[in-house]
Amino acid sequence: MLNRVAKPTTKIIVVGNPANTNALICSHAAPNIPNKNFSALTRLDQNRAVNQIAQRARCKVTDVKNLVIWGNHSKTQFPDSFSASVNGRPVREELGNDEHAWLDSEFISRVQNRGAEIISQLGKSSAASAANAICDHVRDLHHGTKDGRCVSMAVVSDGNPYGIPDNLVYSFPVTITDGEWSFVPGLKINEFMRAKLDESTNELIEERALAFEQH
Repeated sequence: MLNRVAKPTTKIIVVGNPANTNALICSHAAPNIPNKNFSALTRLDQNRAVNQIAQRARCKVTDVKNLVIWGNHSKTQFPDSFSASVNGRPVREELGNDEHAWLDSEFISRVQNRGAEIISQLGKSSAASAANAICDHVRDLHHGTKDGRCVSMAVVSDGNPYGIPDNLVYSFPVTITDGEWSFVPGLKINEFMRAKLDESTNELIEERALAFEQH
């Protein structure tokens, strides 16, 4: 139906899990719409990560910039403290060496498992937070990103500069201009980050194999 009636300029945002692979399936099912117009929501994960850093740094969430999510909207996602800043300083410098162990373990785990934690505590998912994240995602698609800011968006991986295989929907740092997103180039990927990115890549490859085996 989407392929028959939607305009080629339609933007499709997938939220239902497994969101990344569902977005990939949807893009294959609607070839009349450019696959770059399909995305999956990882902004909720970004917002959670930003909140964690703001609490730790004792600053406002608006002081935290470019803290993005790589990979799958799952427990393999990687919230990237290496590329982020607080009040213009790299997060890892702002928090100091004593906090690096927290950044590389508890922080990552807390963001990865926050959704399950909320369901465990409240008996339901965080629908209001998800709705707010969707609004953030749509607002940035409409208005664009400015002042050197980038955001998290799970998008088609084709042609990315970070070695992620093509034909996946993977969360990357992107900038947006006139409704079109672009990969943020030139970020340094260290060995620790590469292992995390590869873990999420492998999970998405497995999901893709299962999805297209059944469709």
